[in-house]
Amino acid sequence: MAAQSDLYRALGVSRDATQEQIKQAFRKLAMEYHPDRNKAEGAEQRFKQIAAAYEVLSDAEKRGAYDRFGMAGVKGNGQQGFGGAEGFSGFGDIFDAFFRGTAARPAAAQRGADLRARLDISFDQAVFGAEREIEYERTEGCDDCRGKGQAGGKPLAECRECSGTGEIRRVQQSLFGQFVNVASCGRCGGEGRVVMDPCPACRGSGLRRVRRKQVVKIPAGVDEGSQIRLSGEGDAGARGGPPGNLYVVLQVEPHELFERADSNLLYDLPLNVAQAALGCTVEVPTLDGDSLSLEVKPGTQHGHVFAIRGKGVPYLRGSGRGDLLVHTHVVTPQKVTAEQRKLLEQLAESLGTPSVPRGAEGSLFGRIRDALG
Repeated sequence: MAAQSDLYRALGVSRDATQEQIKQAFRKLAMEYHPDRNKAEGAEQRFKQIAAAYEVLSDAEKRGAYDRFGMAGVKGNGQQGFGGAEGFSGFGDIFDAFFRGTAARPAAAQRGADLRARLDISFDQAVFGAEREIEYERTEGCDDCRGKGQAGGKPLAECRECSGTGEIRRVQQSLFGQFVNVASCGRCGGEGRVVMDPCPACRGSGLRRVRRKQVVKIPAGVDEGSQIRLSGEGDAGARGGPPGNLYVVLQVEPHELFERADSNLLYDLPLNVAQAALGCTVEVPTLDGDSLSLEVKPGTQHGHVFAIRGKGVPYLRGSGRGDLLVHTHVVTPQKVTAEQRKLLEQLAESLGTPSVPRGAEGSLFGRIRDALG
């Protein structure tokens, strides 16, 4: 287990040292052996060992792996061994975090915000596809100043607060020597440039809110809540970043005759008692605009489902179409004439009380499944 104590020995602490003790030990040794302060032979290598040890022991997860498995437990994280510096990251960053502060980074380009717009379409348009025009608002670069915010598109002025660097440096003295705190300039936001003569059109922002029209291609087979992405049609990005996307959310109006179940269309076919008992031929409408002849067999029960192949909704991804499912609905008359009553009474006496075996009809979903099978 001797190898496991090398990192602790490098910092001069025990294996049960607290994080604060480890941090204090590193501060002291780093100040003593940093190459900028100690030019003696071997000081740089000693500093690398100190930094390597601190990188492992200051991280609870790495420290736990090191305590259990030695260096083999932390090599998977990029470390190549205690004696070398190649596997450990950022010795200068570790030292700077204690003694020189964190350097401010220039503001990076930012992608524009995504937008969403609602589009109401008809049932037929959702099934067969269409092209529709939408109107929406988005943020774009100001044309008058070419997105710079300065009147006439003139170059921005150098920030006097940071002298164009985008950073504010404040030097402080501490127990360990000079401490430099680096932060982004509050006046220019880290840009190093400021607007001195704001563009009247955008008030110096470089951006304007505009109303745009866009043609949306709706593919066949979309459904309620489907989203169509129009890349690059969202808000403009900041500091030269790319624009966001526009997501068009579809709202589908209901149909007076048909309902939809995934890629299938559902149609409710009303039949009177005689048609269901004796059988008949009926015309069934389709969403294509024509009608088809459907043969209803004698003795068709209420709730029976006929499947007309290929007359449903086109598959959104792939070729072909779903089915048109015709659901029979035997309608019992609510009012009858005297003659009809007499005939029905004779029929009832002749037929007697029907007996339907338990489970013979099954559920509606079961009948639909059988029709599709």
